[in-house]
Amino acid sequence: MLKATYFLLCILGIVLPYSQFLPFFLEHGLDIQLFIEQLFANRISGFFGTDVIVSSLTLWVFVFWEGTRLKMQNLWIYIASNLFVGVSLGLPLFLLMREYQLKQQTDKLFHI
Repeated sequence: MLKATYFLLCILGIVLPYSQFLPFFLEHGLDIQLFIEQLFANRISGFFGTDVIVSSLTLWVFVFWEGTRLKMQNLWIYIASNLFVGVSLGLPLFLLMREYQLKQQTDKLFHI
């Protein structure tokens, strides 16, 4: 059930952010300056922007710390998913794959 929940969150983590980004991209292209201006257009959007930036940095630390501890492969994938979509994909994707890694290690430990 937990894996299915993480998978569903991955789907939502792609669909919902891109439902907001794609119209911007289609109208303005990859205008980074305008993107940043609109991201910090007021205090509330600035609040959410800085929250996501700090959450992203926290995710990177968690991915490298926990991923290294569990000997997970290809940790760069979670950072890339964070950069190209956001924390909304990077975090549930990492947690999903972490569950698979924990299961694999448990199975190996008990020779299942």
